[in-house]
Amino acid sequence: MNEWKGRPLGTRTVSYDETRPILYALAVGAHATDLDLVFEERLRVLPTFALTLAQWAPDALGSAGAFDVRTAVHGTQRLRVLRDLPRSGAVEMSAHVSDVWDKGRAAVFDVTVTSDYFEATWSLFAPGGGGFGGDRGPSARPRPSTAPDISLPVRTNPDQAALYRLLGDRHHMHIDPSAAEAAGMPRPFMHGLCTLAAVILPLAAEVGAHPADLKDLEARFASPVFPGDELAVEGWKTDDATTFEASVNGKPVLTAAQARFT
Repeated sequence: MNEWKGRPLGTRTVSYDETRPILYALAVGAHATDLDLVFEERLRVLPTFALTLAQWAPDALGSAGAFDVRTAVHGTQRLRVLRDLPRSGAVEMSAHVSDVWDKGRAAVFDVTVTSDYFEATWSLFAPGGGGFGGDRGPSARPRPSTAPDISLPVRTNPDQAALYRLLGDRHHMHIDPSAAEAAGMPRPFMHGLCTLAAVILPLAAEVGAHPADLKDLEARFASPVFPGDELAVEGWKTDDATTFEASVNGKPVLTAAQARFT
């Protein structure tokens, strides 16, 4: 597995007009009244929209044969914002395998995408790929021991996964019941990145920030979320960031999460 570390995954330029970031905002929970997210005359592009532009990179690693795409799962996502994304235009990106970790029964591949606007890293958990004698990697951020400063419900939309997949991640398990069943799920489930972005909108409001002012984000995907689920979000404020977790009916779905806004 160590031979994959440092492997370049190529470059890509993705072009878009205002329609795509508006569709993205609606797909992750924005409303028609959020004019600076859904109206082209006032549009501010949500920073997490960048992750839809860069989705090609983790897919490219799977296509290269690093792991079994049928069993690998998205474990953790990180995003660092460098500049505001334009309302429309073209974003040039390059990608590489930044690390490979040995978790014993599995390998974790870190795929990093860089551009002038952001740096994003996908951690992909690949069962059966561990045991090669590599470093286990960093531990997840622990849950704070104090009572949360924030507690808020976030209701997902029953049609949310169907809408979000139009942004590029069209894996059948998010829309087709038979594909979801083949993946071991009772029904189609939410994209992890959609769930994460859906939490960021109300979390930003709760801490007095605009969601477009997100600068750093990290979260671990602990369990799937199904369209229509209500998430219970708990957060802990510090001077410069908010640590948070989300659960559904007491089961953690987002853990070791942190967001920083300007």
